[in-house]
Order: sequence, then C-alpha cells, then structure tokens
Amino acid sequence: MTEAPNASRPYIERNRRNLPAGTAVGWLKAGWRDFMVSPGPSLVYGAAVFMVSLAIVWTLFALGLDYILFPALAGFMVVGPLIAIGLYEKSWAIAAGQPVSLSRMIFVRPKSGAQVWFTGAILCLLMLVWMRAAVLIYALFFGLLPFPGLDHITSMLFTTPTGWAMLLVGSVAGGVFAAFAFAISTFSVPMLFDEETDAFTAMGTSISLVWNNIPVMIAWGSIVLALFLLSVATGLLGLVVVFPVLGHGTWHAYKAMR
Repeated sequence: MTEAPNASRPYIERNRRNLPAGTAVGWLKAGWRDFMVSPGPSLVYGAAVFMVSLAIVWTLFALGLDYILFPALAGFMVVGPLIAIGLYEKSWAIAAGQPVSLSRMIFVRPKSGAQVWFTGAILCLLMLVWMRAAVLIYALFFGLLPFPGLDHITSMLFTTPTGWAMLLVGSVAGGVFAAFAFAISTFSVPMLFDEETDAFTAMGTSISLVWNNIPVMIAWGSIVLALFLLSVATGLLGLVVVFPVLGHGTWHAYKAMR
C-alpha cells in the first residue's frame, strides 16, 4: 500500500526534521549569501534598525530609565523576527528570481495580512511584561533602593549576597522567558509572511517546530545570542550587518523546517 500523505501523519512528526545542530551554521551562511546579493537594501535596513535602537537607548537615559536598559535589550530579541519581515521579503525574492529593492522590503505584503501585526502586538506585550518583571525582581531583592546606575550596578550584583541571589533568580526567570519568547516568535512571523494562516496557529506551529528540533534550535539560538551580544559590544553598530544576516538566516531556517 502507498504511504498516507504527509497531512495524515501525527502533528508532532510533521514538525520534526531531525536536523543536526551544525545545520544552524548553514542557515547563517545562507543568510550571508542573501545579504551579499544586492547588499545595499540590506545595509540600509540594518542601518535603520541601528539608528532606531540607538534612539531608544538615548531616550531611556534621557528619561532616567536606564534601569530597564538590559531588559529592553533582551526584549529586542523578542520582537526581532517581526522587525526582520522586510528581510524575509528579500530572501523570498532572491529564491523566486525576482528583483530586489528597498521599497519592496519596506512595503511588505504578507500573505496572512493583518495577522502579522496582531502577532507583533502580542510580541510587544510580551516584551513589556518581561521588562516589568525585571523591575519587580530588582525590587524584590533591593526594595526601594534607587538604581545605582550602570557604572555601579556590576559591583552591587557581584560583590553582595543579595546581588548574587538576584542574579540567580533573574537568570532563571529570564531563561524561562527567553525560551518561551524564542519558541513563539522564531518561525511565527516568517510563516505569517509566507502562508495564509492565523496568529495563534503560527505561534503554535513555531513552538512545535522548536520543541521537536531542540538540538539545531539551541545551536541557532546560541548563534543569534552571540552575534547580538557582539553587536551590543560595538555600541549596537554591529546591527547594521548582523541584523540583516540573521534576518535572512531566519528565513532559511524557516524554509528548512517547513
């Protein structure tokens, strides 16, 4: 008898690819290749992300909100897949043999329409929840003690028992949050761009794909985190190149999984 079509297989099996962890490096290389095809639009895209990020950081300091800088940087990774939607458009156009242009990357027309922006609203809400949780964790350990500023927070965290306790609790809470955010956002936005579906189906599918392909997704998440930290170390300037490459790479990761 002929094997039943793919749609009749158990859902968990349809979302397992058994890709080796090293496949994540291939996604990064594919992202670099797409970046180098008409690199101008990707560079402008990355420069825009850099300037907006720099403006947000400056605003936080100007308003005396530097205590949420680190949660805000972590939250950036949550909404990153949404911001990268124009890069998915470029990668799709390259694969389809169609012309690449900056206007095309800006005025994207996802197949799921407004469902993309609904997902974006959910991701932004998730980012705000994390930022609020980080403030509450600080208050839990240091009470009403004012934030000492970025130049003194390191000694407070690493030279006091309270600081170590906060680091432990914050790391566990942040790790759980990061894992959940990564799972729901990594493939949901590319899927909504590429397919006609709803936000919750896309997020559920993203969770399933990540959960059933843990080795390669841990490798990809580690690459994303390492390159993002490298960008932070350069005063966010690295985002001009890193963000487009990761955006294109995420598209290839999605296509490999789907």
